[in-house]
Amino acid sequence: MKKASSSKADGPANKKPKVEGGPIKVDDFAEKFKTTRKETAKSILDFDFKKKRVRILSDTKEVEENKKGVVYWMSRDARVQDNWAFLFAQKLALKNELPLHVCFSLVPKFLDATIRHYKFMLKGLEEVSKECQSLDINFHMLTGMAKDTIPKFVKTHKIGAVVCDFSPLRVPMQWVEDVRKSLPAEIPLCQVDAHNIVPLWVTSEKQEYAARTIRNKVNGNLNTYLTQFPPVIKHPHKASFKADPIDWTKLLDTVEVDRSVDEVAWATPGYTGGLGVLQSFVEKRLRKFNAKRNDPTEDALSNLSPWFHFGQISVQRCILTVKKYGKGFSEGVADFCEEAIVRRELSDNFCFYNKNYDSLKGAYDWAQKTLNDHRKDKRTYLYSRDQLEQAKTHDDLWNSAQIQMVKEGKMHGFLRMYWAKKILEWTKTPEEALETAIYLNDRYQLDGRDPNGYVGCMWSIAGIHDQGWREREVFGKIRYMNYEGCKRKFNVAAFVARYGGKVYKK
Repeated sequence: MKKASSSKADGPANKKPKVEGGPIKVDDFAEKFKTTRKETAKSILDFDFKKKRVRILSDTKEVEENKKGVVYWMSRDARVQDNWAFLFAQKLALKNELPLHVCFSLVPKFLDATIRHYKFMLKGLEEVSKECQSLDINFHMLTGMAKDTIPKFVKTHKIGAVVCDFSPLRVPMQWVEDVRKSLPAEIPLCQVDAHNIVPLWVTSEKQEYAARTIRNKVNGNLNTYLTQFPPVIKHPHKASFKADPIDWTKLLDTVEVDRSVDEVAWATPGYTGGLGVLQSFVEKRLRKFNAKRNDPTEDALSNLSPWFHFGQISVQRCILTVKKYGKGFSEGVADFCEEAIVRRELSDNFCFYNKNYDSLKGAYDWAQKTLNDHRKDKRTYLYSRDQLEQAKTHDDLWNSAQIQMVKEGKMHGFLRMYWAKKILEWTKTPEEALETAIYLNDRYQLDGRDPNGYVGCMWSIAGIHDQGWREREVFGKIRYMNYEGCKRKFNVAAFVARYGGKVYKK
């Protein structure tokens, strides 16, 4: 969820600059990136891999002799190429002359994820499986909790080391801890931050207060970490056994999730689908990103967040690409880098260092106090979760934004702020507001259950990474947004007409 770019979200809109220049013409990105990887290095063994990307979580540091393979336990970063965790796992396997296996442990239910999210994830993993096969790397779909499936696989197949990727959220972090405890003592467990450009533990050892306190820490490390990627190569050491065939349709039938929220038509899952969105952004939308990204009636956003969330495309690859092709649109490139690097890595920082990242207990003292001071203020409108979910409020703009999210699995970034702040205004307590916003976000947004989503809701409702503003009813000193402010920024009527939000009277 994107932060407001102006000092007063409901203030007069600045005069918008004219968008100059036409679309950027580029050739096929997939082939270009393949060529770039080959030009960067023959393999990961010929590349200056930054060791600080890795944390060794086990007491054991070395791979024992007479082992039969290395496992990359894939979770947050579900892609083959441009994946530092995958590359480190191949490096370990090549150095020890061992086969490389990729394991994904599928849980039947995850938070408020629906069939929409599982279809997107599994279709992306199907592409991963095919690419692994072409590289002589076995891809194994394991079903169940990782603490059961990964150690069992390691013991059964005499695996010598496990590499996992990194998420700052409590459930995936607990998965890693459970696997660590369950692995045999002689097995090294290495974790690689393949999601952030600058590894989280390199950027900061504490929770950062705001973008201004983390910005220099992130940007100051980009010269070291914002590099090209070497290729994941055809693996020369073949396994003595093959992965079990995967029935992807049957697999989808086994998950225990709500099937009423189904997949969306506009988003093609997987690495190839993500590349298509990146290419269309560079060619068509980057030129107006700076001037038009806060206007929900304009097609000016990158739209990459679902692929970022599922790890199907690398943020680092996208940054390198936008920088390369966007030289004529320097302001747009700078804004995209601020959002995709600084703000996104700030979200990971918050969730990693604040155990209450999805609770008012995680808010700053000033925000907790002001919300508590205004807890009993009269609410002009009160809505239940069902009414909000069904877009039945008195506000046609809010209803239209909710409809967009339900139908498309994505809400425009500017409206996500307005949407969450109105939930604070229209529910009985700040706690109920935060729970409702997170529930709806995680249930419908393709990029739900993500550090960005939690921080977006916390920013809107609890002032995280923000400051105190003029005090008012209900909000206290939390930044306020209203309908009239939106009308000054964009054509509200045009957005409402597009999504058909109606006014419901109490």
